Amino acid sequence: MVDRRQVALVGWVVLVLAGCCFAEGEFFPTAGRRAAFLRALERRDRGYDPAERMLRASFSSPGYHTTLTSGTVHRTRESLEYAVALLDSGEADRLERACAILERVIGLQDQDPSSRTYGIWPWFLEEPLEKMSPPDWNWADFCGTQLLQVAIDHMDRLPTELRQQVRESILHAAASIRKRNVGPGYTNIALMGTYVTLVAGERFDVRELFDYGRQRLRRFVDYTQDKGSFSEYNSPTYTLVAIEEISRMRGHVRDAELRRLLDELNTFAWEHMARRFHAPTKQWAGPHSRCYSTLLRSSALAAIQRATDDEKIRFVPEEQAWESLDAHRVTLECPREMYPYFKKLDETREEVEAFVRNPAGRHSIVGTTYLHRDFTLGTINIGDLWNQRRPLLAYWNAAGGPAALRLRCLHDGYDYSSASIFCLQEGADVLGAVLFATDRGDTHISLDRIRNATIRARDLRVRLQFEGALDDLELPEKLGLGEPMRFVSGKIAGVFCVHEAEFDDLTVSFETGRDDEAAWIDLVLYPGPGREFDFNTIDEAAIVFTLSLGKQTAYTTVRKPNVKKAIAFAPTGVTQRTTTRQKWTWQRNNNTNLILTIPTTPLPTKQQSAATAAQINTKTPWDATNL
Repeated sequence: MVDRRQVALVGWVVLVLAGCCFAEGEFFPTAGRRAAFLRALERRDRGYDPAERMLRASFSSPGYHTTLTSGTVHRTRESLEYAVALLDSGEADRLERACAILERVIGLQDQDPSSRTYGIWPWFLEEPLEKMSPPDWNWADFCGTQLLQVAIDHMDRLPTELRQQVRESILHAAASIRKRNVGPGYTNIALMGTYVTLVAGERFDVRELFDYGRQRLRRFVDYTQDKGSFSEYNSPTYTLVAIEEISRMRGHVRDAELRRLLDELNTFAWEHMARRFHAPTKQWAGPHSRCYSTLLRSSALAAIQRATDDEKIRFVPEEQAWESLDAHRVTLECPREMYPYFKKLDETREEVEAFVRNPAGRHSIVGTTYLHRDFTLGTINIGDLWNQRRPLLAYWNAAGGPAALRLRCLHDGYDYSSASIFCLQEGADVLGAVLFATDRGDTHISLDRIRNATIRARDLRVRLQFEGALDDLELPEKLGLGEPMRFVSGKIAGVFCVHEAEFDDLTVSFETGRDDEAAWIDLVLYPGPGREFDFNTIDEAAIVFTLSLGKQTAYTTVRKPNVKKAIAFAPTGVTQRTTTRQKWTWQRNNNTNLILTIPTTPLPTKQQSAATAAQINTKTPWDATNL
């Protein structure tokens, strides 16, 4: 008589072997790609805590949602990603570990429909939902996405009870997502939540979920196309996240009509990226709405490489391109007509596009990107200087590799989010202004809003910062207001000139510096003992500057840009506060005039934008109908 345990063991072995064949044949078409995946997986293995059945790591956070400040933590989202990778490996001991993680993390989900945090998870095992500040509803989207990978590819390899737990957990997450109903302006979560509800509804035959997901996808497509771009426009981080989630849906959504819609959306996303890829430096040209690293990370280059089937698009070694926990399961596909953008830059061109098309009477959000063989320069017309923004950004190749330039405003050494920036760009010339809003945040645009428009500061400065390969960077020796400050690096030279610097009647100064990570030209607005600055009572606070880039030979002789100031009247009804406005005109030799009109009085964000205007000769460049 055959022992039941022997039968069970044989069945388990069959399942494991089937999993190995599936993973090898479907996920890893070559031994090299599987080896790259296993290297990434082995790095995560080192963080596994068998006692807690989760990944363990030192605490870190973006500074919000959690009250923890240090220590060792066990992360829910990363543990689920690890569990999916363990299953993808098809190995028996890893399968057992994956099941342990799934049981543990699913048990941390709030599955009470009457609860305020229904359907979501805490970030950490060590901090329950009720202790977070506040809980992060995005975790229904992030964790639900990972559990769907299990359901789609590995459900038949799980114990019966765990299969049911995975299914129920996904449906709880989908219900939370549907209840929250994030709008299409929150790009990555709008797409991820669409994926969870749409695919869960389709796979588990829950019609109301599928119908909701379908309607949500159509709404996202209509919104994005009408607006002109994703809300996180031209973002190396979030555009790639959007492409990954679109690609995940293209791989898993079965409905033919929706697949056609996803193909259109995929082309839309790749076109926005490709047009601003600067092949000579292998950088994603600015301006960037959100960015975590000024120089493009190798993981982004690897993603582009994986998405293109062309031997001429090779940014990193092949084994590095596939060294990832999930590159094998999210098939990226760049349309072939976009390939030339990633190969070379045949001729100088300028990309001008309305990232946000606003109705008549309101400025559209317009990005300008100048792409030259030796450098690229990009600006946004209306933006802010939050630390994730890159509203003015340049790249070029220096002797040791790519280098970058960007503009910052620092409050006690950290980026000041209530500093606004307005730029008018044509070609490699920028006329810009840094102003101060009264209604945003300090370190974040909204999470730490400034009370009564007042901050306390020991140091305030505007910084032109250089990053990357800076060994050959030459900073200007002569500094001063109205002084054309020339810098040189690689084949390029630039001229930065501050024409006006009014800040609460203080005397400003200039300085340069460098350390191991960066170099800078600083306009110092205030250094000294801590004191309060009330922007509701400051009459004038504005910095007006010009910036030009070009070949070194073009800037051997440097002259002060011909920039003139005039007083402008404030538009009726635009601001509630008595407002000073200035009209600045840059009369460029043998070229068009750049004209920027700004309110120098600190104002709320919307009033500040409304009181600003721009012209290139007689053309209004911030009106989307003129582009």
